[in-house]
Amino acid sequence: MNKHIIFLLMSIFLLGWVSSLAYSNYSVQDLEQPYSGFSADEIMSPSDHIPEEDIYVLNDRVIIKIKDPKWASFTDTNSMDPIIDINSNSIEIKPQSTKDIEPGDIISYKYQDLGLIIHRVIKTGYDEQGWFAITKGDNNIFRDPSKVRFEQVNGVVIGVIY
Repeated sequence: MNKHIIFLLMSIFLLGWVSSLAYSNYSVQDLEQPYSGFSADEIMSPSDHIPEEDIYVLNDRVIIKIKDPKWASFTDTNSMDPIIDINSNSIEIKPQSTKDIEPGDIISYKYQDLGLIIHRVIKTGYDEQGWFAITKGDNNIFRDPSKVRFEQVNGVVIGVIY
């Protein structure tokens, strides 16, 4: 009798394990691959705001043709580590329309009385109030609490200088 119970329990276990493999997001081959260090929550890259023909690399300087650039520095909040930290500097441009801001872009925006926040756009959309962006610091667990409206956007980061 005990052999029958053990056989039944092992069969149920194996059936459950095989079923979980069939319905999971992973295949047996995925489980056999070495861990690559990357997660499924890959951070989107910023969109290309400067055409290659507007970048000149010379022996003694770099020239980038940018209309109305702004320089920005950062405070030590760690929200955008490791891409941006207290000793980083950046160049920003003022977006002319909502089409100039896409998921993956890093924007600076005014948030209540806290001053400027610099976070990555993870989503854009429209609601009853118009265009909005959802933002999140790369090093933060949660997205920012409020939708960012176009009027709040101070600039789009087009380069970080270390």
